[in-house]
Amino acid sequence: MNFDEILCLIGGFGKFQKIVYVWICVPQIFLAFHMLVSVFTGAVPPHLCRSTWPSAGDPASFNFNLSLQSTPDGQPELSCTVPLNHSDAVALGDGHPTGSCQRGWEYSTETFQSTIVTEWDLVCDRAKLNNMGSSIYMFGLLVGAVVFGSLADKYGRRIIILINLASQAVFGVGAAFAPNFYIYTALRFMVGTSVSGVIMNAFVLGTEWTGSKQRMLAGIITDYFFGIGYILLAGLAYLIRDWRKLQLAISAPGFLFIFYIWVLPKSARWLMANDRKEEAWELILKAAQMNGKPLTKDLEMCQVYKIEEDTEVKKKHSIIDLVRTPKMRKQSLIVFYLWFANVLVYYGLSLNISDFGMNIYLTQMIFGLVEMPARTITLFTLNRSRKISQLAFLAVGGTACLLTIFIPSDLSVIKTVLAMTGKFGITASLSIIYVYSAEVFPTVIRQNGIGIGSMCARTGGVLAPMLYLLRSISPQAPMVLCGLCPLLGAVLTLLLPETANKSLPDTIEDVEGSSLSEEDGGVKPVNFQTSWKKTDVVGNTRANL
Repeated sequence: MNFDEILCLIGGFGKFQKIVYVWICVPQIFLAFHMLVSVFTGAVPPHLCRSTWPSAGDPASFNFNLSLQSTPDGQPELSCTVPLNHSDAVALGDGHPTGSCQRGWEYSTETFQSTIVTEWDLVCDRAKLNNMGSSIYMFGLLVGAVVFGSLADKYGRRIIILINLASQAVFGVGAAFAPNFYIYTALRFMVGTSVSGVIMNAFVLGTEWTGSKQRMLAGIITDYFFGIGYILLAGLAYLIRDWRKLQLAISAPGFLFIFYIWVLPKSARWLMANDRKEEAWELILKAAQMNGKPLTKDLEMCQVYKIEEDTEVKKKHSIIDLVRTPKMRKQSLIVFYLWFANVLVYYGLSLNISDFGMNIYLTQMIFGLVEMPARTITLFTLNRSRKISQLAFLAVGGTACLLTIFIPSDLSVIKTVLAMTGKFGITASLSIIYVYSAEVFPTVIRQNGIGIGSMCARTGGVLAPMLYLLRSISPQAPMVLCGLCPLLGAVLTLLLPETANKSLPDTIEDVEGSSLSEEDGGVKPVNFQTSWKKTDVVGNTRANL
């Protein structure tokens, strides 16, 4: 009897698993806080060079000029330059020579009391540092996925989750007291690594305790809690306008997770896989008792996969096999691009909501609300067609983003609605690519494909904050890219096979549709259920992103 059969006997999603998911889902709210807080802490308020003040002691006139900076028809030059002829500080269109700000900037406090931008003057020549800081945080997510994924396989999911929850709180609180931008960025990088460690291993822990029939629904539940965090952050940021206090507010509660030491269980599946069957059995008996389905200890337990079989596969296949044969190469490159494009646009939209012209707090809440139906609708479309679902949501997301460039700035509501529609399409598409890509790769190289895909996704996340540096070329450039990337992905999806309600490929020969010689890498097919249960690649992939 293997572990999945035991789960059927004790209940695949009983009281024990539901409690486990409570412990797993609560941190997701705080993970959303850390992922998206830079929308507010890194916001750029309207600003002017101090020497361009209209007149000393005339704050009303000053506030009026600050408001001009938030509109394209205002005088944005005043935020980075000063007229050398001070007799007319607000008229730069008369051919007056200008110079750089020497006396610093004055920032509007209408929306934000303070941000890292206002504290460390991350504007004008230093504006790129703000985007780079967000990219470094995203790079931390990539590093965390690589480091803590392997450590969790070696030492277990639970201990890695506990360590990362602690480090997330410590480094998050530390960032609130950072004396300068560079230390702040370094601490945020560490928060990123810990966030990745928690997201990845918490989801894997949950899926390893959940029956196969309930895993997709359980995964959606964790996504919902991330969406709840998305929404709550808008309210929290609205109430706390100072960036240090906001950073402290989202980080300090992390210390409360210390009680997880006593309530978070280990993964019985991982214990079995690492020959710690007595510990695994104790946990299984506890789960069975809590679910009201007690077991007797004379049940035979065995590993859920054959080590010898997997060892043979690993020896005969490598990353090169993803691109060695024509059809496999085409499908692999397309899937890698889809991963990259989805995450690039998802975070490109999520981290730059201030560009849509509406109230930033309201826009954040709307974008969070969109997460719920976007993730839910995939439950109904995936079973009909993976290919059409992926194509359709990419097309919806890309088209909506592209249409925003034709909307005048004064029609901010329409622009936000289109951006919201784009966010809906990309969120749904991102949910689908988790499942679709795992089914495109054959069993013998599935884990390699998932790993490279995850790297491509994280690369998109790293580049997303830098996307809006393209505004120096054209104000419309970021949204043009956010529109074209998904549309290209939709076209490329036409070249992928349909995998819904079909047998999944086990070998490269299954993908190519022809026999490959032993010298070309052909191997004896392995049982799909065996390999799939060992890695649960859908769960791992969703967690890695």
